[in-house]
Amino acid sequence: MNIGAHVRGGGTLIPSLEAGVALGATSIQVFVQSPRMWKPSQYAPALLDAYRDAQLAHPSITDTFCHATYLINLATGDAALYERSVTALAHNLRVGRAMGASGVILHVGSHQGTGFDDVVEQIGRAFLRALDEAEANDDRCPILIENAAGAGGTVGRSLDEIERLVVATGRDERIGICVDTQHLFASGVNVATPAAARRFVTEVDQRIGLGRLRCLHLNDSKTPFGSNRDRHANIDEGEIGSAGLAALVGHPKVRELPLLLEVPGDGDGPRAVDVQAARAVVERGVALYRRGATKSRDK
Repeated sequence: MNIGAHVRGGGTLIPSLEAGVALGATSIQVFVQSPRMWKPSQYAPALLDAYRDAQLAHPSITDTFCHATYLINLATGDAALYERSVTALAHNLRVGRAMGASGVILHVGSHQGTGFDDVVEQIGRAFLRALDEAEANDDRCPILIENAAGAGGTVGRSLDEIERLVVATGRDERIGICVDTQHLFASGVNVATPAAARRFVTEVDQRIGLGRLRCLHLNDSKTPFGSNRDRHANIDEGEIGSAGLAALVGHPKVRELPLLLEVPGDGDGPRAVDVQAARAVVERGVALYRRGATKSRDK
């Protein structure tokens, strides 16, 4: 299994690798600029090269993911905000590609009530523009569309919407997805049993393709099922619990993906104890499928 955690990148980025090690994580997620400011962080090319080399040579951290700034809104009707959003996404992609990241995870934004049908094509164009401006000409550092919890006019609240976004790019290979377990729960998707998890994974494969699923955000939820509210909780301190998470993360086609914790911890992000809890959830999920296989053989 590959349990990751969001950690602070810092000005030189390289310490984020050891921050992951200190937690017992085997992959990490970082912001490469402030998540709530437009001003991009400027990194010297030599620093990004050094990070890429350190990541490639690291004995335990296998993947680094970047999370794009929360201010991006590719679904907006405001032309100035749209242009600013495309520029910000291109910058995040440029940095992510230079540092050897495994993807840039993105909250697509909100159409603010105009309707998904009215914005899907403009979002597709924005993806392609950002990728081209960043010169991200391969799929080693794709845009990873994160599913939304479903509040207001947020985009990506269902696999149908995410599929249509992928289609709007001509199914460009540089577009992937990141599934957030809290957002999935809040948007009313049940994956709490092996049967339900299998249906969900099959739908991802049929609609989008499992090859595009590059990672998961592994989070419990402070809010109830179907609440459409984005509120993360530490594992077993929320409404989902280990029992509700195990079937999805233990699924044979999911369990080896990077599973990235975005939990509050004590208020400063994931702790070593949260990584340990995540490992226990995956082990519990793997056991579910082993028991199912045993029962099938016994019949």
